[in-house]
Amino acid sequence: MKNFIVLLTFCFVSVTFAQQQAFEITGILTSEDDNLPLEAATVYLQQVKDSTLMTYTISNQKGAFTLENKTSAKTANLYVSFMGYKTYHTKVNLEQLKIDLGTIKLLQNTAVLDAVLIKSQAPVTIKQDTLEFNVKSFKTKKDANIEDLLKELPGVELDPDGKITVNGKPVNQVLVNGKPFFGNDPTIATRNLSKDIIEKIQISDTKTDDEAFTGETVDGENKTVNLVIKKENNKGVFGRVAAGGGTDDRYQAAGMYNQFNDDLRISALVGTNNVNEPGFSYGEINKMFGGRSSYDTNNQLFNYGVDGVITSRNYGLNYVDNWGKKAEASASYFGSNTDNENETISQRENILPDSRYFTSTSSKSAQNADQHKVDSNFKFKIDSTLQITLRPEFRQIKRTNAFQSIQNSYGTDGTPINNSTSNSYTESEEFQFQNNANITKRLKRKGSFLKFDVFYRTQQSEDDNKLINEVNILGSTPQTTALNQLRETDNTKNTFRASVAYRVPLIKKALFLDLRYGYRDITDLNTRMAFDFDENTQKYEPTTNTAFNSDYQYTNITSTPTAGLEYKKKKWTTSLRTDFIFRTLENKDALRPEFDLKRHFNATALQYQLGYNGPKTRVNLRYDLSNQAPSLNQLQTFVDVTNPLNVVVGNPNLSPTDFHNFNIYFNKNNFQKGVGFNFYTFTSISEDAIVAKTTVNDDLVKVTTFENVDGNYRAYIHAGYNKKVKLDSLKTLKINVGLTNNIRRYVNFTNEVKYASLSKSIRPGIGLRFNWKKVMELDAFYNIHFTENTFDTDLFNKQEFTSHSLQLNSRNYFTKSLEWSNNVSYEYNPNISDDFQKSVWFWNSTLAYSFLKDKATVTLKAYDLLNQNNNSRRVVNQNYIEDRQSTVLQQYFMLGFSWKFNTLGKAGEVNSGQRGYIIRR
Repeated sequence: MKNFIVLLTFCFVSVTFAQQQAFEITGILTSEDDNLPLEAATVYLQQVKDSTLMTYTISNQKGAFTLENKTSAKTANLYVSFMGYKTYHTKVNLEQLKIDLGTIKLLQNTAVLDAVLIKSQAPVTIKQDTLEFNVKSFKTKKDANIEDLLKELPGVELDPDGKITVNGKPVNQVLVNGKPFFGNDPTIATRNLSKDIIEKIQISDTKTDDEAFTGETVDGENKTVNLVIKKENNKGVFGRVAAGGGTDDRYQAAGMYNQFNDDLRISALVGTNNVNEPGFSYGEINKMFGGRSSYDTNNQLFNYGVDGVITSRNYGLNYVDNWGKKAEASASYFGSNTDNENETISQRENILPDSRYFTSTSSKSAQNADQHKVDSNFKFKIDSTLQITLRPEFRQIKRTNAFQSIQNSYGTDGTPINNSTSNSYTESEEFQFQNNANITKRLKRKGSFLKFDVFYRTQQSEDDNKLINEVNILGSTPQTTALNQLRETDNTKNTFRASVAYRVPLIKKALFLDLRYGYRDITDLNTRMAFDFDENTQKYEPTTNTAFNSDYQYTNITSTPTAGLEYKKKKWTTSLRTDFIFRTLENKDALRPEFDLKRHFNATALQYQLGYNGPKTRVNLRYDLSNQAPSLNQLQTFVDVTNPLNVVVGNPNLSPTDFHNFNIYFNKNNFQKGVGFNFYTFTSISEDAIVAKTTVNDDLVKVTTFENVDGNYRAYIHAGYNKKVKLDSLKTLKINVGLTNNIRRYVNFTNEVKYASLSKSIRPGIGLRFNWKKVMELDAFYNIHFTENTFDTDLFNKQEFTSHSLQLNSRNYFTKSLEWSNNVSYEYNPNISDDFQKSVWFWNSTLAYSFLKDKATVTLKAYDLLNQNNNSRRVVNQNYIEDRQSTVLQQYFMLGFSWKFNTLGKAGEVNSGQRGYIIRR
């Protein structure tokens, strides 16, 4: 293994630099009218022959810049671009190793002349808090999609499931021309839209429609990626259809159709497969027909795909259009029907203060889910000062689940203590409707506004559960509890929220006062009727044990007046907000009036934020004081015997929990050297945390209640460094180094013993991305995960665990039409039980041949080529250590065919060029 890693590293760094000479270009940028330095101007160098981007940078606070690189070219075109100024252009002689351009004075922009004289566009532009990238500046492989493009951006990372982060911040929204594309799933856009129909990529902080309308500053915890389509590509149809069949009766088929007509966009998706795929992720060749690799955060050994083998049928529609000049509409529909069959085995070591015991469980399930979901968004701009938005959503799910399990518990010497069997069949139906209406009015004083927001959601569910249980208590006083019951449960949860917000500037463009009042009413209605099976009548009759029945109404009402201040000065922003929370919790129990309760909780919430947003550096400090009330089952003293091995009873004297949250975020990029660094830390300290207080008797029957404690906290720290190196004109290397640290302290009660567990984990990792133009791409990532659990009592031993993870992804281009891609993963956990496999190699391989001008592709896919796939994993917490394994998709081979169609002109003819530089700030 060590020799393999050394050899891999050697292959990365042993690349020669041929016939190239270094150059350095310096200069200072000022404005022509007032001679002031221009910070954050884009300076970039392009080859004369084909306008390929050679290098770029941005100017510093003094307007100074330095361009450094190596090239065999003798001349190049240099451009300077800055918002509001004419683009500057000159040709430079690179045979002079050091070139000082002196002071360059930029002229005020004359749009017409600039458009005629300068055809080149800057690769990156800073527009206030938005980074805009000119896609045309960057070459990519053929058939590239948006995901391929994003992978090249410094600070942008994508995991195997397509989740995107920008400098450690998650991307929660991908828009197309500023509008949604198939709801909330970014991968539908990033994996299915061709890079060549896109003109620009914009990255900004995520804002709601009303926040964007008012220009408010947001916390920046999430990012939005907006894909701007080329104007000439905004009319026509394009899409792809694909199908494949394989061994063991494996199959997959998917299709996507898009029709664009300026503002009108209509898209349709359909897919079916039995290889654990969502049906829509066929945008890339190596993802067209095959499994995904994913990693679990709970100390999981390896988990490729999901538990069980899933057969799915999916379909969807998306509609976007402008209704005149004042209204915008978007809507999407998703439907799916899935079958999942799974078998699981587990072994758990349960930790008690004075003893330990072990539990082995085996289970089998067969599930079906039929789901329909409609999302929509309607935005009306009545005039330049008034905007109204409506966001109605609908969801319906029908499920069936057949489940059976066998559980055995025994002591450290192997003596059986209890066992149980369970068989159940559940039919359920869920319905949800919600709507959010917002009215935002910008007032006469610049920066002031008034907002009204109303939200309503109703969630209704019906559940019929046939349950056959048997629990056997062994030992000196054997006891058997048998249950054959039908349980019918109806639940309705209604949520209503209303708020009004007012902002007024106290100092023009600098200091703002925010006043807000919010009201929230959450009402939960629950009825459950239990019926025992009568052996004589062979029918289910109403049970005589009303402990299994329920009929209650639970309400959580809060009123929250808020006051806040925000101060802005150039790149700095600071804000302070205080919430005064008045909360009433009330429960009315129709079956057991003695358990009625009504509690009043008043609290103060606080938020302070300090932020700096520069062209190369971003810093954010944040403190939050928040409050969370106890739930009904934690408060109500009713004894819940639904699970005879785990009886639950609430505590009516619980207090709400206060959370003190601290965030620090730092990001810095050196665009000239292709270097980025980001640091993020989150710490949460709890006061009056609500924890479970469990008593376990000699027969291992648990009785759980709840208690308020102090001393709980958790901390998360992540640091990342990335660098992109141009080895020569054909080869580039991207390096990512990361370190993640988690710390958590948790107070426990078990058998009247109060103790605290402290869990520490650290995960260093390194990633390498090598690109050899027209020849190959290679991604390698390795991390090692150390975990340590300690306790503040001698009753428990220290626990230490280590796991290793290696991932290799490659693409080899034998010819322009023949491509070979591989995904190889290796996982090793020496601490897992000997009854489970400690290590596994997982290898997927695809050979793809394109023809008919790259419109048609034939693929041969080998899934789990080494036939080692399993998902054994270890889960560790303060109460137990568990090893478990479940059904996974087994080896198969699949032959596939795909066809893409396009009437968008040149947009459909994907360039055969290679990956180039992708620039961000």
